[in-house]
Amino acid sequence: MTVTPTAFLGTAFHAPTRGKIEVLEGALIETGADGRVVRVTPEDVPEHAARVKTASDAGRLSRLAPTQVLIPGLVDLHIHAPQFPQLGKNLHLPLYDWLQKCTFPLEARYADLAFAENIYRQLVETLLANGTTTAVYFATVHLPASVALAKTCLDLGQRAYVGRVAMDNPDQCPEFYRDASTEDGLALTRDHIAQVRALPGNGGFVQPVVTPRFIPSCTDKMLDGLGRIAADTKAIVQTHCSESDWQHGYVLDRYGKSDTQALAGFGLMERHTVLAHANFISTSDMGTIKRQGAGIAHCPLSNYYFSNAVFPLRRALDFGLNVGLGTDISGGHSPSIIDNARQAIASSRALEEGVDPGLSAKDRGRPGTRIDFREAFWLSTRGGAEVLGLDAGVFRAGAAFDAVLIDLAAPGSNVRAFDGLDSHEDVLEKIVSTATQANVRAVWVEGRKVSA
Repeated sequence: MTVTPTAFLGTAFHAPTRGKIEVLEGALIETGADGRVVRVTPEDVPEHAARVKTASDAGRLSRLAPTQVLIPGLVDLHIHAPQFPQLGKNLHLPLYDWLQKCTFPLEARYADLAFAENIYRQLVETLLANGTTTAVYFATVHLPASVALAKTCLDLGQRAYVGRVAMDNPDQCPEFYRDASTEDGLALTRDHIAQVRALPGNGGFVQPVVTPRFIPSCTDKMLDGLGRIAADTKAIVQTHCSESDWQHGYVLDRYGKSDTQALAGFGLMERHTVLAHANFISTSDMGTIKRQGAGIAHCPLSNYYFSNAVFPLRRALDFGLNVGLGTDISGGHSPSIIDNARQAIASSRALEEGVDPGLSAKDRGRPGTRIDFREAFWLSTRGGAEVLGLDAGVFRAGAAFDAVLIDLAAPGSNVRAFDGLDSHEDVLEKIVSTATQANVRAVWVEGRKVSA
């Protein structure tokens, strides 16, 4: 893919390392025809003025307004694409009822390819408008619709990882919505990988993913076969891991060991495996995840509704695990990673301070578990990219130019900055705390403007 080289002059924020914000005030960020950053020239270096003039004379300089800033593209590590039509509803139901009565019947409708193509286009457009430049998707059991999701991402310019969902366990999956047999499920998974990779113009921009829905939905034969496919094809893996009391307990009863250990035994815990939720992982599980180079999609908003617990994020980060954020559409009711960044902060505070007023303050929470906006911003950008092994989520030479233009003065903005009162870090904290889709004025993925 070739794009027009561009230069951006203004203020940008990024977090190359966890917990540390870098402010690129007045910097010139130049991109190349390959969609990657050529160089970043700080305002205070001697070459700055000459490079600005060169870009301006070439007609490729874009000057940010005083109320505008660039941030790296947002990474969403866990999305159930077919659930988009029920975003924001049915959240009052218990998980089992939500799945059996609402979610599985909805996902079954994606046997209709025209239905799938319509919904998927609306979903990808919505996510791009919210600044999501990289998305990791669960699709459905249907091969044509799953490939159509990948094609939609490719057409609209969103970097994506798309998995056809494998689920063959008749004890846990309804007859109307599951793989016809283990053999069919494995064959369709191989076909999905091949067809996504062969999409015209793809070249690896959209990747296929091996996707056991979760251990309860799959037989041992399916899990073993999917592990072999992942090894053969070098496709990454995604699944749910120790999400709730029920799922965690089910796997312990079935195998006498945790999700993490069971997945590793089937060859499904590999480098860049994306584990959604992981709320109940132990210290031993963390060690396995770290050794294998897997990562966690922390879904703070949906955890409130369906996971029965708050993910021990601070502990996972301090352990050295790769962690990013996921919206978990539609278990989470917002398509915005920025929403989930603020929820990650809130849930960490709830875990630290406790929520039961019937307990004394010393017994109510778990001390030392909070994060702040700096880490939430990193999770949303560079942290998510690291889970996937991407050179993105940061403004530096060689990295993909994935960027979101945030305008504090956009119509409907909740963000307000005050001269003399707000530092640059104050402005970023306000963005993390209060920005909405209204503030997202333009989005680029590998140098290509995909939303404006």
